Amino acid sequence: MEEGLISVDKWTTVSQVYFLTHLHSDHTQGLTPKWSKGPLYCSPITARLFPVRFPGFDMLLVRVLEAGKPQTLTLVSRSSHSKVLVEVTAIDARHCPGALMYLFRGQFGSVLYTGDFRWEIGDMKAVEGKNILLNALGDKKLDLLYMDNTYCNPSFSFPPRKVAAQQVVDIMTSHPHHDFVIGVDNLGKEDLLLHISQMLNTKIWVWPERLRVMHLLGFEDAFTTKTCLTRVRAVPRYSLTFETIESLNTVRPTIAILPTGLPWGKKFLDQKSLSYSCVSLCKEGSDIFAETGHSSEIFKSPRKLHQHMFAVSYSEHSCFKEIEEFLKYVNPSRISGIVSSAFCCINPRHYLDHLCKDESDNLCCKDSRGKLGLSVAWKAESVLECDKAFGIDKQINISGLLKGCKLRADSPKVLGVQRSMISKIRRRVRGVKIDHNDNFY
Repeated sequence: MEEGLISVDKWTTVSQVYFLTHLHSDHTQGLTPKWSKGPLYCSPITARLFPVRFPGFDMLLVRVLEAGKPQTLTLVSRSSHSKVLVEVTAIDARHCPGALMYLFRGQFGSVLYTGDFRWEIGDMKAVEGKNILLNALGDKKLDLLYMDNTYCNPSFSFPPRKVAAQQVVDIMTSHPHHDFVIGVDNLGKEDLLLHISQMLNTKIWVWPERLRVMHLLGFEDAFTTKTCLTRVRAVPRYSLTFETIESLNTVRPTIAILPTGLPWGKKFLDQKSLSYSCVSLCKEGSDIFAETGHSSEIFKSPRKLHQHMFAVSYSEHSCFKEIEEFLKYVNPSRISGIVSSAFCCINPRHYLDHLCKDESDNLCCKDSRGKLGLSVAWKAESVLECDKAFGIDKQINISGLLKGCKLRADSPKVLGVQRSMISKIRRRVRGVKIDHNDNFY
């Protein structure tokens, strides 16, 4: 597709139309209430939530796309000034309320951008999405897949969300005299909270802004802002700290529950906050894998991180097996990961290249900006820690690779090494880094 026609989840460049997959903050960076570059396409639910997320946003710019209903856009080529017809089909991504995938078709071929998604094997809504996708493709092949590669590693194996939700309920029923706090984001995991409310026959406390979101989603009956009505509270994830839980237990017995696919470990939770970095999580993942000896099993059952805290593998991103099944289903010619900031930039090509038709010309992990994109605090040895933690079993001699490198005095260095050198090391291990916010053309 020609440059400058379409952008997906990218708000800093100039395009003719823009598409938003969902309202999580890592997909709206650069989008503000004053944004006015052009029409913005999204789902009906996302459009309904827009005034909450962006007060004062010009809603005349918002275009609603219904899942499964193709729409043709007439754009103009910047080079030839001729018309460019693009057919776009929105598909339910099963990630959070309003999350969509987008299938684009035109003279350039067919391109699918998943955004964040979780298509669980056997989930009826995921099956419906697959049927919509196949019907939209017709007898045409899928040329390029931009895919959510957050958990694109065999180490990650999650139970279905319904199973994980019941695991949370089981923890609660086994502690009948405790209060509970559940860490959630501003959007997402509503099905988990509704399941808890239904099974325990109780309302769930949420903070006022979250209650407004619940009202807009039509779930107001199960939630409240009155703490006296319930012993279950959904709180902002960043507010769950060791210090907070210890303080709560001085007042009443309280258990914290983290519904997440992230590999939290005991050592990491000794920190003041549950905010995280790629390197920290990779080190913790390595420790957990070493302790268990069977990495894929640790994510299937609740893990007791502390006497007052459990982690439950409730993930809204597909795990490796689900990604593998998804690729077999859509059978793309090429794949490109869209996530670079999580779990040391897991490269989908490392494990899944054999599922692509055109392995010789795979665009996966193309680094269009030629830079590492991580903070200066990244250490060279952390590259090896990440690989070890997430199953990339290759040995490299880092001192040998660094020997004889030319360093520029004005370049940011990490342990005396240019970022570009670390990029070269990473390429030797598993390919070039993906840029999370690359423009979509």
